[in-house]
Amino acid sequence: MFHKVGVVGCGLMGSGIAEVAARSGLEVVVVETDPAALERGGERVRRSLTRAVKSGKISQELFDSVFDRIQFSTDLAMLADRDVIIEAIVENEELKLELFRQLDEVVGQSDVILASNTSSIPIMKLAMATSRPERVIGIHFFNPVPVLPLVEVVRSLLTADDVVDSVTKFVESVLGKHVIHSKDRAGFIVNALLIPYLLSAIRMFESGFATAEDIDRGMVEGCAHPMGPLALTDLIGLDTTLAVAESLYEEFKEPLYAPPPLLSRMCEAGLLGRKSSRGFYSYA
Repeated sequence: MFHKVGVVGCGLMGSGIAEVAARSGLEVVVVETDPAALERGGERVRRSLTRAVKSGKISQELFDSVFDRIQFSTDLAMLADRDVIIEAIVENEELKLELFRQLDEVVGQSDVILASNTSSIPIMKLAMATSRPERVIGIHFFNPVPVLPLVEVVRSLLTADDVVDSVTKFVESVLGKHVIHSKDRAGFIVNALLIPYLLSAIRMFESGFATAEDIDRGMVEGCAHPMGPLALTDLIGLDTTLAVAESLYEEFKEPLYAPPPLLSRMCEAGLLGRKSSRGFYSYA
């Protein structure tokens, strides 16, 4: 079983994965190239744990011990002794491929498992950037990681059976998450179903058919969804939604996956949702 976990990327997903691993008693090293982003990620973990203490979900003692188990660094070499390394950087294929090449060199001849939290990029592409494709796998968490219980485990054509078994046991028994298994297709299970729904809502809004508020209220009060599609897009991030849609469209060439022009324009304008304080709604 894994005891030492590495996380690359300290944004919303990376910091959440680090928190969950540390709360499970594991030694965690988080690496982020941008020192400012690293500091923001550490503060994000602190705020999340503070909320958990105030709500009675964790004790003050656990709060203190979690931070003792997390190291924050800008040096990839700090990951050389990890049992599993989870990549959680921006959803950009070229950047992820380069990172997997670097990680392959950093870990040398060890039998470490290299995992990606990608929400859409086929695992096979990332695996072939390394000399150990049989030890590369997808471990896709959902935002917010400390709250949502689901994880998609994605094996490529070359992922070894023992890697799939080890990762499944780790996610379920150690992290306490629920696992669903997906084949290695762009978008996997959840996003292959979710993204067309979100894009359809954006097209409806773009056409002037209905307001953002009415679109969201219709799905919340008419279909018992916990959140409307446009509010959910703001939570996910419009840039992430666009990246996943582009990956799906590239793989399947189906119109339902094609990003609406409005989504592209909003990303170009920096209107990315909650992370930028403005998307389909304002969060200032």
